[in-house]
Formats: sequence, C-alpha cells, structure tokens
Amino acid sequence: MNLSKFTDYSLRVCLYLAAHNERVVPISELARSHRIPQSSVMKVVNRLVDGGFLSSTRGRAGGVRLSQPATATSVGAIVRHMQGHDQLVDCSTCILKGSCGLVGALRHAKETFYQMLDQTTLTDVLASHSRTLPILLDASATARGDAAEA
Repeated sequence: MNLSKFTDYSLRVCLYLAAHNERVVPISELARSHRIPQSSVMKVVNRLVDGGFLSSTRGRAGGVRLSQPATATSVGAIVRHMQGHDQLVDCSTCILKGSCGLVGALRHAKETFYQMLDQTTLTDVLASHSRTLPILLDASATARGDAAEA
C-alpha cells in the first residue's frame, strides 16, 4: 500500500505534536521543522482538525495541538481519515470488472494493513526508536531558532 504525501505529512504533524503535547504549536513551526511548505501544512492541519484529531487556537499565540492524548490516537485512524476509502486499484476500465478474484484479496490486505496500524498509537511510534523523540524535540529548537532569525 502506498500512502499519499498528504497522509505522510499528517503523520509527521501528529508525531511532532505528540512530542510537544504540553503546548500549542504554531503552523509555521511545524512547516519549518519538517521542511514542508506552510501551505501544505495548513491543508493537512485543516483536514486533521475537521477529523477531530487536532484542535486549533487562533490568534497571535495560536497554533494546533492533539485533541486526544497521543496514547489514545491510533496511527490507523489518522491514515484511514487522510487516505479516504479509495480502492487499491482502479477497476473501472478492466475487462475483469465484477469477475475478478483479486479484488477480495486486495480488500483483505488493506483491512489487515489498517488493523496493524490501529494497534499502534502515536506514543508507540515515539517510543519505538530511541532517537525519534530527541530528533523531534531538537527540530523544535531549530525551528524556533530559525523563526527568531527571520
């Protein structure tokens, strides 16, 4: 299964927010820390807010934060929300449409994929590698430093 860039960005945003769960994080910091265009981060954030994964605060001290604890936020739920319900393959022009045994196998593979991700929380991802959290925390210092210099 191939995740869209949009989904990839959403996971990066959510992991960053999980690492910085004690504060509201400005969108500009998210963009700088991951070197993602701010316009793309805005689109991702809006979709995550609409899905209930993030809460946003407007104004000078505004930004976003996870709406639920990282321990309760499954990677599967985020991916499912961002990827939508598209099929893995486009059968619309296939001569086997409606008579193909591959469709069921692909559906099963997709369900299995999501079941595995449903069992993984943002906290699990942060803890799965010893350098993940320190890198995200260091990115914050770098992003804030870049903002101060600008």
